[in-house]
Amino acid sequence: MTGHPLRVVVADDQALVRTGFRMILMADGIDVVAEAANGAEAVEAALRTRPDVVLMDIRMPDLDGLEATRRILRDSPDAATAPRVIMLTTFDLDDLVHEALSAGASGFLLKDVTPEHLVAAVRLVRTGDALLAPAITRRFVERHARQAPEEAPTAPHPGLAALTPRELDVLHLLAQGLSNTELAARLHLSETTVKTHVSRILAKLQLRDRVQAVVLAYETGLVRAGDGATASAPGPPTAPGEESPFHRG
Repeated sequence: MTGHPLRVVVADDQALVRTGFRMILMADGIDVVAEAANGAEAVEAALRTRPDVVLMDIRMPDLDGLEATRRILRDSPDAATAPRVIMLTTFDLDDLVHEALSAGASGFLLKDVTPEHLVAAVRLVRTGDALLAPAITRRFVERHARQAPEEAPTAPHPGLAALTPRELDVLHLLAQGLSNTELAARLHLSETTVKTHVSRILAKLQLRDRVQAVVLAYETGLVRAGDGATASAPGPPTAPGEESPFHRG
């Protein structure tokens, strides 16, 4: 995925927002290959242009961003090269976060993100990493912490049985939000070894990225919010004194 300029589709029902995003991305050398004013147009544009990343407004007419994301990922010819979807919204709501991640989004950002962080987010997810604002990650974990015991699944994901004990350790910590650096320190492994474990976990569970791994770990009951504190991992560079809005894996 590094042999061509980064290609992005921008989907938002407000023309001014699309224009702003396009100008920000193109100013940084990112190629905006298509725009869409609703979910149906986003699906058509993504399947036609095969971008690396789709910036997807979560609330759009005709077809919302959640269903558009499901269709894009379902209908992509090759799951390995399917675009990464970053959900953009003005609403920081638990249900939307959970639905967006479950739909297959690789990131979730509020629309007040700075231009620098927007560009950094697009470049980050292209590499296969996942990103979330830390506040959104906390809400996601808290949602599962509030689940009633009877809502917990009665049987684990069948792929979990294929994981080695070490891979289960890695998945457990990954789901708590630890970065590769933090995983390596906690497990006394090299970062290269951790990356290998993460790649094998995703392959065995047939998951696209770390966000899906987090969702699976909580929804199967493998990890519960009380198991450990969610760590804040390093994100893209920020200005001096500025806190990064990303939770990076």
